[in-house]
Amino acid sequence: ATPQGEWVMSALTVACASRLLRRAAGLRSPIEHARANPVAHALGLSPTGGEVAFSSTSGHEGEGDGSGECARKRPGDDGLPIVYHPAYSKPVMPEGHRFPMPVFREIYRRLLRDGVAVPGKNLFQPARMPSLEELTAVHDEEYVNKFMMGAMSDEDLRRMGLPWTEDLVERTLSEVSGTMLCADLALTCGLAVNTAGGTHHAHRSHASGYCIFNDLAVTAKRVIARGAVERVLIVDLDVHQGDGTASTTAADPGIYTLSVHCEDNFPAKKSTSSRDVALPTGTGDDVYVKTTEAALREAIEEHGPQLVLYDAGVDVHGADDLGGFNLTDEGLIRREALVLDTCVGRGIPVAAVVGGGYDKDLEALARRHCILHHVAREIFESNKL
Repeated sequence: ATPQGEWVMSALTVACASRLLRRAAGLRSPIEHARANPVAHALGLSPTGGEVAFSSTSGHEGEGDGSGECARKRPGDDGLPIVYHPAYSKPVMPEGHRFPMPVFREIYRRLLRDGVAVPGKNLFQPARMPSLEELTAVHDEEYVNKFMMGAMSDEDLRRMGLPWTEDLVERTLSEVSGTMLCADLALTCGLAVNTAGGTHHAHRSHASGYCIFNDLAVTAKRVIARGAVERVLIVDLDVHQGDGTASTTAADPGIYTLSVHCEDNFPAKKSTSSRDVALPTGTGDDVYVKTTEAALREAIEEHGPQLVLYDAGVDVHGADDLGGFNLTDEGLIRREALVLDTCVGRGIPVAAVVGGGYDKDLEALARRHCILHHVAREIFESNKL
């Protein structure tokens, strides 16, 4: 901070942004696609909570040093932890549907090609579904059961915006588990990134805006309930306000919600976050980044978080189909570098999720989402986490 209390972008942020801009045309050479070992699990709820188990092609076992002892590796020893589950893109949407279900698989494939995610090294998959207790800490049990059994009304389905299938149930549960695992990895390593997540419109007793169970709220309440931390900051930079997250966590003093969003966008009726920053349609890079920087600083100083859950929605981009802001690729790079550098530089672990993004060009959309993972890798390596 400067003597006047104003924050300036650190040298690390500037270096990170410039390196990534130079790579914008194509990052690193492709690597051989390696398929992760599948995890056998029943479609349904795990009866108990606790640590989120994960699978990895490496098993996190070292080769041994010749002394007869096996050197165990920890998550993070082989690079930035990245979470993925094949069910993220498993549901098949009706032709012309607005929700880009295949993009999560495209994010995964792009990260493999770029060498950011390497199976057997830094790629993790949740090996259990969330427990009923974890889900009902946020959601009404009757609502959870209705969704699980496919007993939703026409109005429920209209609000949800997605056709119900068993594949959607598996995807929804996997996404929650993925964010929970991402938080566990962040608490272990300092920084971790999911390849899905950010279901911030899900309310206690109903779905909304393609969001069914609120992975951010479930994860925040879970880490506090098991004593991992006492204070969580949810930083929501999706173009749409995180109304479900705000409403489902409002009564929990350990959870602080910051939402920087477009004032004239969905939802029409906003909830009240701990701190809401509504910006006008057409907001561009400089105003957005400066405003976000100030809001983030104030939220950290006010709440003193021990973990940050970061919703890095790319629907703030000027090319987004459901956006309203006018950010460029450079603006996204600056935003991700600002958030991650600010938090990690203060010793606050960050679990990041990809949030919203809408574009018929899935390759362009996946590239925008992957900016988060590329910047996170730079921050992870620069800070030697």
